[in-house]
Amino acid sequence: MMDVVVVSVEQTKSVYYLSPNSFELKRNDLVVFETENGSYIGKVTKESYKEKQEHLVLPLAKVVRLASKDDLKKAEKNKESAAKALNDAKKYSKSLNLDMNFVEAYYSLDNTQLVFLFLSENRVDFRELAKKLASKYKTRIELRQVGVRDKAKKIGGLGPCGLFLCCNSFLTDFNSVSINMAKNQMLALNPSKINGICGRLLCCLSYENDTYTELKKDLPKIGLIADTPLGMGKVVSVDVFNKTYSVDLKDQGIVKFSKDDEK
Repeated sequence: MMDVVVVSVEQTKSVYYLSPNSFELKRNDLVVFETENGSYIGKVTKESYKEKQEHLVLPLAKVVRLASKDDLKKAEKNKESAAKALNDAKKYSKSLNLDMNFVEAYYSLDNTQLVFLFLSENRVDFRELAKKLASKYKTRIELRQVGVRDKAKKIGGLGPCGLFLCCNSFLTDFNSVSINMAKNQMLALNPSKINGICGRLLCCLSYENDTYTELKKDLPKIGLIADTPLGMGKVVSVDVFNKTYSVDLKDQGIVKFSKDDEK
């Protein structure tokens, strides 16, 4: 077991599992920690606890110190510098005729890395652009191609439920979401209903999918012929929560049955 503290980084919308490094940290404390790509400021979202080593990616990055006023001032200055760098990247990419839609740029706290996020429908050869940016900003440049879901995560907004987007508020990774999940939950396959503002399938389709699968396990599928206590008929609807299903019987019309009726 290892001592671990969970920290979120506003810039990257990422969550890190860190070694508290003997610091007594409280929730919402701002800390500076080191990664292989430079140092960053993060907010403690879960205080130190014990975690099994096999659940972690080792070695853990370490908390270096509590963020000071100077660290926070530097972070603000870095935001301003990154905004200017973003404008330069847009100009340079346009002059090089590159198909790149830039989303964001950010510095590591120690300015050892400058990251640019961009969207593109195609693979982009940005080597010349990287050279221009490195020559001007004298630091390691990373140009990272992201998808529309990543853009939504960065920008934020409201989902069809009226709440802030899951990806912008608490999701740290994008799990696979398929149209079969919508079918499994018997949702209308209307893009305006099952797609998020990013244009992709709603992340929340995965939240209850396993529950629906479990509830439907002993119920007949819609469209199949079922053998009921009143005879054979076609299943026309299923209520997974009440464990009932309706069958169209030749002489009696549509009749509702429960799984208990079969016992």
